[in-house]
Amino acid sequence: MAENTTAAAQPASNEPRFGVQRIYIKDASFEAPDTPECFRREYNPMINFNINTRSRKLDDGLYEVVLRMTADVKQDEKTVFLVEVQQAGIFEITGLEDDRMEQVLTITCPGILFPYGREAVDSLVTKGSFPALMLAPINFEAVYMQAKQQAAQQQVPVS
Repeated sequence: MAENTTAAAQPASNEPRFGVQRIYIKDASFEAPDTPECFRREYNPMINFNINTRSRKLDDGLYEVVLRMTADVKQDEKTVFLVEVQQAGIFEITGLEDDRMEQVLTITCPGILFPYGREAVDSLVTKGSFPALMLAPINFEAVYMQAKQQAAQQQVPVS
């Protein structure tokens, strides 16, 4: 009796699939408007860091996710430097329901992109002759759950 092994080797079309197609920098900028004067003072910065994500469908099963990371570093009310990196990736994602797809696009994909973006931010900052800006890891699942909880609370009518 002959077995059909090629059918077993290929996943069913409704089986979930996830793959990273490409990781790249979509945009990067670095500005240091207070140089060289800032190098002549003691370095005691105030750091404002923001991060957000966006995603869009490119084709059936292909999505672009962009992780935008911005650090605005000030000292004495002057901007010492401003760095922004848009770390992006193309992901193959199929066979997921709406809620699960949302979780993959807002938790899994940004989690994959973050180490690349963190390195890009740090590289730009050190090339600008500033001390390394080592960003702490981010728990994207906790951020997602908090955002969902806040959205649910805003929809509850107040009596």
